[in-house]
Amino acid sequence: MKSYQKLTTAQPAACQVEEEGAAPVPSGHGKLAPWWVGSGLLVAAVLLSTITVWVLRQVSGGWLGPTPPPKCLLVPESHRFDCYPERRVVVTQELCESRGCCFIQSPPLAEGKQGVPWCFYPPDFPSYTLESLNQTALGMVGLLVRREKAYYPRDIERLRLDVEFETDTRLHIKITDAANPRYEVPLDVPRVMKRAENPIYSLNFSWDPFGVLLQRKATGTVLLNTTVAPLIFADQFLQISTSLPSKFLYGLGEHRGSLVHSLDWNTLTLWARDVSPTESFNLYGAHPFYLLMEEGGSAHGVFLLNSNAMEVALQPAPGLTWRTIGGVLDFYIFLGPDPNMVIQQYQQVIGFPAMPPLWALGFHLCRWGYGSSNETWQTVRAMRNYQIPQDAQWNDIDYMDGYRDFTLDSQKFASLPSLVKDLHKHGQRYVMILDPGISSTSPRGSYWPFDEGLRRGLFLNTTQGQPLIGQVWPGFTAFADFSNPDTHQWWLENLQHFYAHVPFDGLWIDMNEPSNFMDGSEDGCPPGEFDSPPYTPAVLGDSLSAKTVCASAKQKVSVHYNLHNLYGLMEAKATASALIKIRGKRPFVISRSTFPSQGRYSGHWLGDNRSQWKDMCYSIPGLLSFSLFGIPLVGADICGFSGSTSEELCTRWMQLGAFYPFARNHNTQNEKAQDPTAFSPAARTAMKDVLLTRYSLLPFLYTLFHHAHLQGDTVARPLFFEFPRDVATWELDRQFLWGRSLLVTPVLEPGVDSVTGYFPQGTWYDFYTGSSVNSSGEMLKISAPLEHLNLHIREGSILPTQKPGTTTEVTRGNPLRLIVALSSHATAWGDLFWDDGESLDTFEKGNYSYVMFNVTQNIFTSTVLHASTEATKVTIGTLSIFGVQKPPSKVLLNGQEKPFSYLDNQVLTVSDLGMSLSQGFSLQWL
Repeated sequence: MKSYQKLTTAQPAACQVEEEGAAPVPSGHGKLAPWWVGSGLLVAAVLLSTITVWVLRQVSGGWLGPTPPPKCLLVPESHRFDCYPERRVVVTQELCESRGCCFIQSPPLAEGKQGVPWCFYPPDFPSYTLESLNQTALGMVGLLVRREKAYYPRDIERLRLDVEFETDTRLHIKITDAANPRYEVPLDVPRVMKRAENPIYSLNFSWDPFGVLLQRKATGTVLLNTTVAPLIFADQFLQISTSLPSKFLYGLGEHRGSLVHSLDWNTLTLWARDVSPTESFNLYGAHPFYLLMEEGGSAHGVFLLNSNAMEVALQPAPGLTWRTIGGVLDFYIFLGPDPNMVIQQYQQVIGFPAMPPLWALGFHLCRWGYGSSNETWQTVRAMRNYQIPQDAQWNDIDYMDGYRDFTLDSQKFASLPSLVKDLHKHGQRYVMILDPGISSTSPRGSYWPFDEGLRRGLFLNTTQGQPLIGQVWPGFTAFADFSNPDTHQWWLENLQHFYAHVPFDGLWIDMNEPSNFMDGSEDGCPPGEFDSPPYTPAVLGDSLSAKTVCASAKQKVSVHYNLHNLYGLMEAKATASALIKIRGKRPFVISRSTFPSQGRYSGHWLGDNRSQWKDMCYSIPGLLSFSLFGIPLVGADICGFSGSTSEELCTRWMQLGAFYPFARNHNTQNEKAQDPTAFSPAARTAMKDVLLTRYSLLPFLYTLFHHAHLQGDTVARPLFFEFPRDVATWELDRQFLWGRSLLVTPVLEPGVDSVTGYFPQGTWYDFYTGSSVNSSGEMLKISAPLEHLNLHIREGSILPTQKPGTTTEVTRGNPLRLIVALSSHATAWGDLFWDDGESLDTFEKGNYSYVMFNVTQNIFTSTVLHASTEATKVTIGTLSIFGVQKPPSKVLLNGQEKPFSYLDNQVLTVSDLGMSLSQGFSLQWL
């Protein structure tokens, strides 16, 4: 019997941060706006701010400089929007006032700590004026005019404002140059044909200065107010700020940190970069989308469709500033009103994720440094010997000849074709790595990928029109230009050639930020506006070319300056397309660099993490953030990539990782093995058991992916998505849900045999035993010995499970077990999507089965809403019902009596049902 100890509602501590010598990135700042006037709290803040400045001046002996103008003293510290965001510049009063801004020097902070900006916009700083506004069939079109030049070069005097009321819950606002075309992201977005009839939002404008004011009709909550700071729209500096209705803001990837972002002068930079996940750094992907929880439990989201280098400055007002150095300001706002709906609405714009093959949801094993195909094979055999589930074996770059794409080391990996054949014979799959850097140093005529790419003109070029040469694993390399459709054909032909020797099943695309061991190229980067723009966001390395190619590099669609953040997306699109043409089945692609809409083509892993407890802990907010970004097939390297793991850490991480939607154990070279077979019998058994648990839940997980593909539901889900009115869930990122039903509470620290988790109000059932715990919405301390992962089923759910095998192929032929978790009203529901697990477009073509399960008034019903032949091959063997209050006297299956068992913990089990999945049935207990 599990014991539950009730605790206070205090949240568990955040992931422990160990010192890594990482300097934090700077932050953003404030300004007074008309809508604040009349607020008693604001007046108090203004008075406090003014008094504070006066007192500091007295005690500082004048080091704060002359007294600022009264209009500057009126702006509370939290509302100061930064007028001088440049890094590596000591902002002086002279520099600040040259921009027409207020200067108030703040007391010194601890080293590396960011705080209130010294230079900020006064309330009357010149902005744009809305000169005209006219109705259109879909919304409005307006003209914005700036009378005074801004302080960045080539500011644009006249802007076009386009507003489209696209749906009742989606608003589209676009601001661009009124006279000249500008680069826009080449992303397919929906085009609406008529204006929304009953929008749940109201939109107003401030005319002078121009500003957008967006409210939720039902509550009056102000979602956007861009009058808080001036709009700036120069050729290479676009900035717009807004107030926020709360401090609970999520998204804006890719970064490592807690799920909810700090608004304490925190700047998040979006510029794809190859760097081990580290707090405050811009990481592999760029996702300019945020979700925000409002008081009362409503939610909204904002997406800026812009692929240029960008930073988002957050401040405690609460407020937010978007700063980008190119393109246009193209905003989509999603009104929800609940967080699940916000993410669905976002994916209606960027596209729903692809349906993965079933085997993609099995366990994957990889390491850099197997050294040979024979050693790789030995690992596979060891896994089989211990009967540990495994669906896919991977190889890192050591399979290649000299680290060159589309080659095979003929000495160390000579037996790779035989290994792949053996994997296929055992119902397993093979996945290999590819990098976008193509070796440029092989003798002419000896390396077709480079020779042919050069002949067809498929590489990134310098401003001089020659292939840009950088350096990656094989040495000097050229970089494939995936914005060119001809490159997709060349990529396909290369893969076809290799597939003829090694019939791979999936592809792992790495280093696609793109990564470069040089800054820019072998010749550096030329002077000019792309490589040395007027403003550089707070990128790691302080340069756009740091560890990547020159921003001035030429691509087919545009300059790399505009396309950098799209590189991984474009490669994923080419790779998924090639796999479909080669294999004729659903593609499996895992990419490091990502951008909105990536889920249509690939999954993602969270990069080169470390074998540390805090890295395991941070993986949860990482995977939940990518759920928000529409990339549900996501996970971290289980047990850590770099460094050496411990048996305890790896055991706990395998337990957590078994519930990543994408579950792969991956390790670097020159470290001890960390696959399950490398550990003691006790640890190995614990790892095997949790993988078997995952495999038993595959029907449930696969169904969740179907809903993600169909309508944009999340798979791994933050608790606040299901309990948006419970404020205690809003910051939880040490637990998560699968769908709406299964709560995962992992152990994330060493040396403990219990774990504390939050249980939202209701009844929760232990997944393994069916015993229940009733919670009023509280923190509970529960037993968690090293061999155990805590899983709980939410009341009112029905989970389809299956007797697990060692591969998905074996598992899918086994009998189903349906687990019913009754609500307090003795009701429950669930569903199951079933198809052949790998064919293209099964739902779209009708080649699937869909079954609904319901319980009401002591009657379980299985209703087949759509059937295919695949369902006839599977039987429902067992029904387990948790929470049956009284022992039944009898059980009837389709009216016929059936033997059953009933336990003291109120679990009713009926076995040997033998019902075909393709046949509806009912079961009643009396």
